[in-house]
Amino acid sequence: MSFVHLHLHTEYSLLDGACRIDGLMDRVKEVGQTAVAVTDHGVMYGCIDFYKAAKAAGVKPIIGCEVYVARRGMTDRVHGQDNDPYHLVLLCENRKGYENLCYLVSEAFIHGFYGKPRVDLALLAQYHEGLIALSACLAGAIPQHLMGEDYEGAKEYARKLSDIFGQGNFFLELQDHGIDEQRPVNQGIQRLARETGLPMVITNDAHYLRREDAKMQDVLLCIQTGKTVDDQNRMKFQTEEFYVKSEEELRTLFPNLPEAFENTVKIADRCNLEFTFHEYHLPAFPVPEGYTNEGYFRQLCYNGFRERYPQEPEEYKKRLEYEISVISSMGYVNYYLIVWDFIRYAKEQGIPVGPGRGSGAGSIAAYCMHITEVDPMKYALIFERFLNPERVSMPDFDTDFCQERRPEVIEYVMRKYGTDHVAQIATFGTMAARGAIRDVGRALNFTYAETDVVAKLVPSTPHITLQEALDSSPKLKEMYEGDPRVKTLIDTARSLEGMPRNSSTHAAGVVITADPVYTYVPLSCNDETVVTQYTMTTIEELGLLKMDFLGLRNLTVIDDAEKQIQKIHPDFAMRDIPDDDPETFAMLAEGKTQGVFQLESAGMTGVCVNMKPSSIEDITAIVALYRPGPMDSIPRFIANKLDARKVTYKTPLLEPILKVTYGCIVYQEQVIEIFRSLGGYTMGQADNIR
Repeated sequence: MSFVHLHLHTEYSLLDGACRIDGLMDRVKEVGQTAVAVTDHGVMYGCIDFYKAAKAAGVKPIIGCEVYVARRGMTDRVHGQDNDPYHLVLLCENRKGYENLCYLVSEAFIHGFYGKPRVDLALLAQYHEGLIALSACLAGAIPQHLMGEDYEGAKEYARKLSDIFGQGNFFLELQDHGIDEQRPVNQGIQRLARETGLPMVITNDAHYLRREDAKMQDVLLCIQTGKTVDDQNRMKFQTEEFYVKSEEELRTLFPNLPEAFENTVKIADRCNLEFTFHEYHLPAFPVPEGYTNEGYFRQLCYNGFRERYPQEPEEYKKRLEYEISVISSMGYVNYYLIVWDFIRYAKEQGIPVGPGRGSGAGSIAAYCMHITEVDPMKYALIFERFLNPERVSMPDFDTDFCQERRPEVIEYVMRKYGTDHVAQIATFGTMAARGAIRDVGRALNFTYAETDVVAKLVPSTPHITLQEALDSSPKLKEMYEGDPRVKTLIDTARSLEGMPRNSSTHAAGVVITADPVYTYVPLSCNDETVVTQYTMTTIEELGLLKMDFLGLRNLTVIDDAEKQIQKIHPDFAMRDIPDDDPETFAMLAEGKTQGVFQLESAGMTGVCVNMKPSSIEDITAIVALYRPGPMDSIPRFIANKLDARKVTYKTPLLEPILKVTYGCIVYQEQVIEIFRSLGGYTMGQADNIR
């Protein structure tokens, strides 16, 4: 191999790039290459997905970005002067280069945004270490000067970039897509190389995998710009040459420039960035003077233990000691302290906080610290479901806050750890089956009615694909096979299906880091909110602390109701309401569930009427069972509850485990306890099997 693609756009160059990561590595190997770069427009959204896919395929990944460079300063925002920035390709040579690229891309969004996220030459001069720069496509500064017949301006800019990045770190790009302007530009670049000694590289600005994908990418551009393929005055690529070409195809275009090909391989050899996954980077928690973090954590646990359990049962104390030992040995003391601190703040400020959700409620340490308000001993909840010493994984407290005041908690965390150490997390909207048909229909100039007929034939099953829709909808398949226009519509939609369409902010996710966030991940802005460019899953894989700050409307409703009641009964408090009130259960059994959290749907109301719940455990079971899969067990559960003679156990050992659910296995805790009691597994082993 003596060529590597160093200028390439994946689907994360949103609604522009179409080199889909899941097919890219196969294409790279198909054309006989062993390395490839990602250089999406102004963003690094797909870098980790790209890296993992390349590694899995045995292809060397090169992480980069095609950044936008302001013509003047990145804070200048004058229309007509600053709204058309230059392009510049940056590639990470090492970890320092990655950190600098993350910072540049982040600053471009946070402080340089004007139509596009922009950096400037001054910022590049500060944060160039570990980066290799390429002069980019026709939108690069040097080609722009050459197209304007300003050779001296091009030469001066080239020297500036060479001075910024250092000798051997700036390369002049040569491209040939059959565009008229490229011929004089390439002549000018070769003259620059002769006169300045700057090295050259061949690139192809790949936006799709194969030549036949050009029409699909053209439709993608139409979706981005709101145009149709019939519009002659729209933005479009002039040729169908922007694909992942073989070395042979490119050597035909540039037969006399062997060094420019060899330079692509030399650059690839220099780029050796490696990511480490699941190695945790937890921020430190500042404790009062005179304490260690573990000492402070232990004190908070035992202060709460004496408050929660005045009798201090020995069995409970052993459980607490065990949890403290596991939490300390696994390095999660700071995690507990951070969560305790922002929940403490919320409660002190009168911000309604949920009692706890998910596996975190199984921790007695969390209960003693008032992170949760559900007694895990009373309900036989299992700590190992939350934190298993035999399976190293980051714990995850999901915390509900009053929807209206949730931002106050996030603001507190930002003040505590610094705004540059806290960010919300991005998520991506993708082109699902129906949406893809509607988007493509508009681009192909179908009428709304024509597109609507096809889209409505796609079943409303969640996450259904177009192939599954064709397999399950005879009418859709009939139209697909009988109407060439519909076939084109669906085939094009299938090629775009699942691609990211837009970025937005995750409803709950917040990341807190030890060093500034941009040290680990690039940032962008959604409206005024600073968010990571990586999704929640990637954030966790990189070992960063991710918290879920969930805004729950029901907490707001309950808080408002409590305040209204206190106007008449000043001593009323939600915490004093018993969980065994017969009148409440009678009300639910009559189907009066409107406005009751998680019980108000028609299906849940029917279950309440049939089951006639008589304890908080019954309510818990209803919520656990009413979902696809477990729902099939509801009739048996109700029958066993209403007639104890129907409750049977395969062995008496199961009775203490399943008695509360009338002989039915409902909870994962029960599965774990069955393996532990009947199979002799440890809690950790049983959790792994679960």
